[in-house]
Amino acid sequence: MAYQSIWYFTDLPEDIVNIIERDVADTFDEQMQDSKLHGDALNKDKRNSQNAWIPTTHWLGGFLWHYIQRANRENFLYDLRCIDGESMQYTRYGKGMFYGWHNDAGLATQYKPVSVGNRADGLGKDFLNENVEMVRKLSFAMQLSDPDDYEGGNVQLLDEAGNSYIVPRKRGTIVLFDSRTQHRVLKVTKGVRKSIVGWTVGPRWK
Repeated sequence: MAYQSIWYFTDLPEDIVNIIERDVADTFDEQMQDSKLHGDALNKDKRNSQNAWIPTTHWLGGFLWHYIQRANRENFLYDLRCIDGESMQYTRYGKGMFYGWHNDAGLATQYKPVSVGNRADGLGKDFLNENVEMVRKLSFAMQLSDPDDYEGGNVQLLDEAGNSYIVPRKRGTIVLFDSRTQHRVLKVTKGVRKSIVGWTVGPRWK
């Protein structure tokens, strides 16, 4: 199969999705807070949503890791080590909430060498950081809400050729894509959209 920058799984049984949604809501609904941007900044002009953090020690971590590994094996073939921060976001978008265009990884998020000229004349930490830094490589999201539960709120992605895609709204859909991909969540106009999102990391790109 040819490489694709976006990969979907849409065949999760309804009973499994029910269990996931109920368990996550019962455990993490009370921990919801306003979502922040990368770097821990709060900017509701860019991102307006709520989220709680699910540790990968929760059984859902292993469940989703299976699909991450399968997609990577069948398509991406990236060097992946774990889910970033060993945690996932349980995210909620109510009426009027959205997330503007962004990517989850890129040059702006990576370590910048501070030395110049010959490596031996620079600072030793450059070599260390460049060789042990973990960067986001694959992003993933699982749709928890039924498409009839909300209006708007589509997840839109741009591939490397600039083509636009709308992620399937089917409940239980798991989508994976390169973390450098531009994407956004359109404004919810009615109801509530819930999802689980996360990022996998591996050694710095060479």
